[in-house]
Amino acid sequence: MPMTRRELVTRIGQAGGFSAAFIAMQGLGLFQPASVAAPLSLPPGGGKRVKIVILGAGMAGLVAAYELGKAGYDCAILEARDRVGGRNWTIRRGATIEMNDGSSQVCGFDEGLYFNSGPARLPSHHQAILGYCRELGVPLEVEINACRGAMVWNNVAPGQKPILMRQAINDTRGHVSELLAKAVNQGALDQDLTPHDKERMLAFLKTYGDLSPDLFYKGSERSGFRQTPGAGDQVGIAHDPIDLGVLLDADMWNGVLFEEIIDMQATMFQPVGGMDRIPAAFEKALGPVVRRGSEVTQIKRKAAGVEIVYRQRKTGATQSIAADYCLCTIPLPVLSNIEADFSEPFRAAMRQVAYGNAVKIAWQAPRFWETDNQIYGGISFVKGPTSVVWYPSAGLMSEQGIILGAYSAGLGGDADGVGAHALPEQFEMTRAVIEGLHPGRGKDLKHPIGIAWSRVPYTLGISARWKPDQDGIYKLLGEPDGPFYLAGEHLSHVGAWQEGAILSAHRAIAAIDQRSRASRHVTP
Repeated sequence: MPMTRRELVTRIGQAGGFSAAFIAMQGLGLFQPASVAAPLSLPPGGGKRVKIVILGAGMAGLVAAYELGKAGYDCAILEARDRVGGRNWTIRRGATIEMNDGSSQVCGFDEGLYFNSGPARLPSHHQAILGYCRELGVPLEVEINACRGAMVWNNVAPGQKPILMRQAINDTRGHVSELLAKAVNQGALDQDLTPHDKERMLAFLKTYGDLSPDLFYKGSERSGFRQTPGAGDQVGIAHDPIDLGVLLDADMWNGVLFEEIIDMQATMFQPVGGMDRIPAAFEKALGPVVRRGSEVTQIKRKAAGVEIVYRQRKTGATQSIAADYCLCTIPLPVLSNIEADFSEPFRAAMRQVAYGNAVKIAWQAPRFWETDNQIYGGISFVKGPTSVVWYPSAGLMSEQGIILGAYSAGLGGDADGVGAHALPEQFEMTRAVIEGLHPGRGKDLKHPIGIAWSRVPYTLGISARWKPDQDGIYKLLGEPDGPFYLAGEHLSHVGAWQEGAILSAHRAIAAIDQRSRASRHVTP
């Protein structure tokens, strides 16, 4: 059966990643620009004499209160923790980390260093959260999500050694380009490509794979130098190409293609000084709207509205607050264990949503990755349960930095497997991986901090893990249950990103505003 041009591009993308497919699409005239969603704008003044209680001061709750407040609604946020941000949690020197299994850690980082234990990057196409950073004056800097000086390492396969990312990417491209060029020249695609397309495809492959004039891959300076060019007689000598069989044995395509994922493509950003600068800016703007240390114990229907009972964690005193509507952004594993007047289908739906775990382990160390390996930001990928070694983008060329020895959540990581070990064992697992990538440097690691998100109180997981057959549950929880509305990353198609929580909040408060206006016969 003949292959269409789009099918051909798909195969090129599978073999060589997004950049290969992108160039091919441009060459074949198939590229179409993406669109960006419009920002939220509630009509001003529509919330007069309407009270809304918001449960949870994560990003969804903070955004909801901020936007509803601009529209004139009387809002209150109840937050059980003594901080805002929810999964947006930056850990600094002196912070106490207590898990629900009874374990406790105290951060010993040097002053000025920090660890984003939850979200740590902002994609450039996540315009909702970037727009709030602009609006609230949160300064951003570039987050270096990929570095070609980092490595990929199948450390669970006998005899496999770390491979430089620039070699893994460019040697793979070269070998695949050579194979496809052979297929074109041997007539294997004559039924799928016109003579003109064949000519253009060979020209593309020669450039894309850095092939020789006779269309063989003999190595490329793109993969780096075994002798760097210098002065006098010192000419640059490229690395010998890694054999395709070795690259296939490495089996590290998730790492090689990581930066092609739409949410991981440059340019990425991070707030200067830590991700929690964003919720801190919202809290400053909201002022007394946010009530920290207020743990919700009961969620009740009352007449045409709601009543929320909560406990002040510092004093143990019980208080209540009445409102016309309740917007609940509490993660579903926590919410389902709170006494609430939800309908039975609503409550049953919540209980069916599973949440994933994530483990992050951070160390303080002198910046040996910069001085020894010229790695400035980016990620090295490992095959084992710890998944990655992640290098900091902030404070480049300074004395000390925070390096992640594990981020086990997807991409082959095993968060539950890592988290099943005692903390000292987790730390030694990550020390061994860093030592494997950077021989002799494991001894330089100090002040470890480990976070297992399934054990973080008032969160109990990193994000919802929807199953393909749960569309009905997703839609049910996205609709109001009387005066109760839900919002959070779990009610978006964006996943664990903060953008998902924000867009979910936008959707929920737009529905509340529309309903409130209709009930009071208020027009925009």
